[in-house]
Parts: sequence; C-alpha cells; structure tokens
Amino acid sequence: MIYLRKIVKMNRKKTVVKLLPVVLVMLLSPLTLSAQKSDMSRAAEKYSQVLYLIDRLYLEDVDFAKLVEEALVTTMGELDPHSSYISAEDAKAMNEPLQGEFEGIGIEFAIIEDTLTVQATVAGGPSEKVGLLAGDKIIRVDTSFIAGTGLTIEAVHGYLRGKKGTKVELDVLRKGVTDTLDFSIVRDKIPLNSLDAAYEVEDGVLYLKLSRFALASAGEIHDAMKSFDGEIKGVILDLRGNSGGFLPTAIDVANEFLDKDDLIVYTEGRRIPRMEEYARGNGLYRHGPLVVMIDENSASASEIVSGAVQDHDRGIIVGRRSFGKGLVQQAIPMEDGSEIRLTIARYHTPSGRVIQSPYENGKADEYYKDFYDRYLRGESFSRDSIHFPDSLKFKTLRLGRTVYGGGGIMPDVFVPQDTTAYSAYYAALLRQGLVIEYMNGLCDRHRAEWKAEYRDFDRFNERFEITDGMIDSLVALAGERGIAPDPDGLARSKEDLSVYMKALAASSLFSRDCFYRVMNAHSPEFQAALEALREASRSSNALL
Repeated sequence: MIYLRKIVKMNRKKTVVKLLPVVLVMLLSPLTLSAQKSDMSRAAEKYSQVLYLIDRLYLEDVDFAKLVEEALVTTMGELDPHSSYISAEDAKAMNEPLQGEFEGIGIEFAIIEDTLTVQATVAGGPSEKVGLLAGDKIIRVDTSFIAGTGLTIEAVHGYLRGKKGTKVELDVLRKGVTDTLDFSIVRDKIPLNSLDAAYEVEDGVLYLKLSRFALASAGEIHDAMKSFDGEIKGVILDLRGNSGGFLPTAIDVANEFLDKDDLIVYTEGRRIPRMEEYARGNGLYRHGPLVVMIDENSASASEIVSGAVQDHDRGIIVGRRSFGKGLVQQAIPMEDGSEIRLTIARYHTPSGRVIQSPYENGKADEYYKDFYDRYLRGESFSRDSIHFPDSLKFKTLRLGRTVYGGGGIMPDVFVPQDTTAYSAYYAALLRQGLVIEYMNGLCDRHRAEWKAEYRDFDRFNERFEITDGMIDSLVALAGERGIAPDPDGLARSKEDLSVYMKALAASSLFSRDCFYRVMNAHSPEFQAALEALREASRSSNALL
C-alpha cells in the first residue's frame, strides 16, 4: 500500500438533505431529471429517495447507519482493487502499524468478503517467525470460527491482541494448499522500527534492510548512514518483502541516493494534474556503488525507490519482478472518523513507466489471483517466463538501457527462487512456531554460558554450530506436539533449518542485525547483490 498523507480540509458542517413528501410520488411515477444534472447528482438523488422510502414505508425499523456503511463498502468495491471505505474504528486501528506500538501477533490485515486476510507480517514479529504469509486467510482463532461472521476490526483486535507471552491458535487457508494450516503464535510486543538491520558487510559496504515505509523510515536510514564508522564504499538496500507505506517517505528515501533535481516519481490522475517530485540534493549517499534488492512481495513505495534508481542508472536492481502496485491512495477523513482511501492517480517512474499491473474495476479477486498465476507460470524461477510487449519498452535516462513498464519492476540481475530445500516437515515446524520456541528456550538455558564463550558476534559466527543433538531435540519436541518425524523431509531441509536456528540464536544473544548477518551469508539473492556491488566497484561503466 501507498498513501498520500495530505490533510484534506473538509466542511464539518452537517449537510441536511430535505426530502419532501412529493418524493414518494416522483418514485411511483416516471422521474424526470434535468439534462444538466451530472451522473453523480442523479445517482445521489436516487439513493436518497430510496432511503426516504424505506424510512417512510418499510414494515420494520432499519439501522440506517449500518445500511449506509454496507453500501459504501460495496460502492468502493466496484472501483480499483486498492480503493476502500474504512469505518472509524477500523481507520484508527489500521494506522497503528506505521505509527504506534502494541502487543499482539504482528500482522497488517484487511477484512475481504467477511474474511480476515493477512496483508503483511511485521518484520521480527511473532507471525513472521512462524511463517504466516501475505494472502493467508484466518478462519479460526482459538475455539472461535470467525469467517463469515460479520467480522469487524474491533473484533479482530479482540481476538489477536493480548498480553505479551500469551498464546493464540489459528486455522489458516492458503492458496495452493489443500488442507487447513494450523499456527500456534505467542503474542509479543510488536517491533515497529522499519529499519530492521544496518551493518557493515565488508570493508565500507553497508547493508540496510527496510521492512516498510513508515513515517520515520527515511530518518532511520539517514541516521544509519550518518553514524557509519568510516567511508561508505557501497550500499545494499534490501526492499524484499517491503509492501510499501507512505509516498512522502518513499521520496525521502530515494532522495538519500539521487542527485539534486533528479526526478523521483510523478503522479497523474483524471482530476489530479501532473505532480513531480525531485531529489533535493542533500542525501548522504548520492554517488558510489548501490544495489537495491527486490522480490515479488516488494510493492508500491518499494517500486518508486527501485524504479527511480533504475531509471537514473544510479544503481543495480537485484532479485525478482516486483508486485506492480502503482496506484496512489488519498486518505480522506470523514466527519465521523471513518476514512475513504481513494485512488486518485497512477505513479510513473522517471522514464515514464507505469508500474501498476493491469486490473479491472470491481474484480479484485482476479487482480490478486494474477499474482499467484505468476508463480504457476514459472516467473519466480526463470527470467524467460516473463514476457513484455515492445509497447511497454522504455529507456533509462543516463545509459539508455531497456526497461519495461506494465507491471512491477524487472530487476537488472534476476535471481530465481530456491525451493530445493523445501519440505512439508520443515513448513510444519515453522507454522507451529516450534523452531522459535525451541531456540528461545535453548538460548535462555545457555545464555550466560554462551555469552561468556562467544564474547562477540564474529566469534559466535565462526565457532557456533547447530549440532545433531539440537536437531534431534527439536524433532522430539515436534513429535510431542503432534508432528510425526519425517527423515526424508528433514534431510532435504536440514541445511536451511540449521542456518535458521543459528540466525535465531544470533538474534537472541546479540541483536536483530546478527539474524540477517547469518541468513544473508547463505542467501543466493544477497550473494548476487554483493557480487553485483563488487562488479560495479570494479567497472568503469558502473552504475554509480
């Protein structure tokens, strides 16, 4: 998601529609309207007349507030996939992930067709740790079946929020998976810092992991670079899994890497004139090797930043094709505290590309299904599976390289998704949070001993190993929780499991940065990004 957080001044005076009794006669006979009236005016008048008739003639009392709320939801659902009506209580709650702090399971969600749907997991939060994914549909919480029950945001908070350390059991439906998935999640204080990691990879190379574009994100990146000890010789900006956030934040993040007056993005809509945003020239890293990492879950604000970097030939984009969310929503507050999040424009990269994937109004399900279809077409595994027509061909602004619009950012360096280590057994361990539970307990029991033995992360990273005994203990715990041993599945996933267990230990003993240090050392995407950065440093034709 991306929101244009511009305060809209609204007339707070109540508007009273006076409907005279003659309205009844007008509706019972052909209604003659002036040719000068707009379609909108005629529609509004008709709806008002229907409400008047219900009030005057219907045999039972009617909850008009509820009737109008449902009508608004339906109306917005006939527009693009990202426009929406949000009730007052929902609006307050949905802004929290980008602005506040709470205790719960750590997800961004939406209620779609009366079903609780995961939009994203909060980095470092309990849901991410157990393997909950964007698109998952939560149908049961503990003993309560919640799908199709008239669910509200307030009710969701009642189900999922709670005191740190308490447990909640979920039943989840996931596309492509036949059976219901079971998750056991321990509530925690949800981390809301958007910069999940900032560390030196090698001499002068800074790695920055940004999970979302929150209000403070640009400041977090600026401070991380400013406080870097020594000369910055290269930056890897990791936007994998970053679904977006605030448009002004995306502009400020891009500003850190672009020269003065470089166009970052422009927006244009039916009623919105073209508006252009330019770099101010005060960024901390405007020259030097730069790599931006993206994947299929990078969207919106992530695509603004990566698109600007690519179009200006400022850096190299590494990973897989991004989601393709290029619509700008204006968050418009209503008098009762509710919100209309209305799509007002499309955003374009500096070369003129439209990043938004194609859609039809009122067909949100088909729009999101296309994302799943990409996987089936093999787009995650082969660059050759991705086809763009010549009509969507554009040129970068400095070097004249060919890039494509029409749905997401296509990386300069494609890295296929690696599923060779996947097994149903490993997935079951993750879903039930058993790897987290086991490693947390193990670290708690050995914390003093290990902190004394491994005085710093470097010593830990060099010497600490996940032993067969640890894995055997994890398998035994899983057996106690109803997950039958699967030697073949374990063998297939053992290496990845061991890396993940070590990363969790590093995070528990030292810091969240250390989690990424361990994981990145075994990540094909990260290794490709690092090699691209090294090549840029060596080449006279580098994208700098």
